[in-house]
Amino acid sequence: MSVSTPLPLRHVLMALAVVAIWGSNFVVIRLGLNTFPPLMFAGLRFLLAAVPAVFLLPRPQVSWRNLAAYGACVGVGQFGLLYTAMGAHISPGLASLVIQTQVFFTIFLAMRLTHEPVQGFQWLALLFAAAGLGVIASRTDGTTTVLGLVLVLGAALSWATGNVVGKQAGRVHMLAYVVWSSLFAAPPLLLMSWLTEGPERMALALHSAGSTAWLALLWQALGNTLIGYGLWSWLLSRHAAAQIVPMALLVPVVGMSTAAWFLAEPLPAWKLMAAGLVMGGLALNLLWPLRPWRRSLA
Repeated sequence: MSVSTPLPLRHVLMALAVVAIWGSNFVVIRLGLNTFPPLMFAGLRFLLAAVPAVFLLPRPQVSWRNLAAYGACVGVGQFGLLYTAMGAHISPGLASLVIQTQVFFTIFLAMRLTHEPVQGFQWLALLFAAAGLGVIASRTDGTTTVLGLVLVLGAALSWATGNVVGKQAGRVHMLAYVVWSSLFAAPPLLLMSWLTEGPERMALALHSAGSTAWLALLWQALGNTLIGYGLWSWLLSRHAAAQIVPMALLVPVVGMSTAAWFLAEPLPAWKLMAAGLVMGGLALNLLWPLRPWRRSLA
């Protein structure tokens, strides 16, 4: 499909629903990490995403290699690193920002691996969005560490790689794809938790977990993994990455807003200005393709 073809309104709304889920999810992650160790939390998330749904949905018509690659990239790479960073090295609001460097990683990988064209207006849109991200990054208040930034950048690269792998799967049953690929994420995450976080800490977390922790885990598995990544992968299988992925730049806007509301993270005027730049870039990316359509009706 051509990059210049406008997205159907239904697909735009689907993408915005994913943005809302993912943006608010950073607060949910923080609540879960108050009880569960990071790698254990990630492993349980993908375990619940896979079981029992894997017994109800047939395996999608895609290779085991592709399923394993997606599970490793999104499960182990993206969320293993992200949860570890958010455990002690970066705040939820800032994490929601830095992880969006996946936009640039994804478009670059798509250009190199699938030869998708990126048009001039899309580079301009990304420039606006990058300016917004730069404003936020330049005004950090010491709530992060170098290790935290490196971990989240690694998570962003893993997410971008997962985007490309998911697109290569083609038009398969995307909910089944996410469920079956989770089988390749849960075991290594839980094994790494056992080896690095320790069985005693894992057992203590299970014993002390209250309703908030279990609800956070349930939302990670159902809302964020099955609904969020199912819809996201479905959209990527039908549209060019350069057209879908920039919408994720709204995630830090939602992430910072929910972190300010629920966790009392500050939201000064400069953050709102940066959010305006991000949304301006997104609007350019979405509305520019409509110009030839309007001219054709003139």
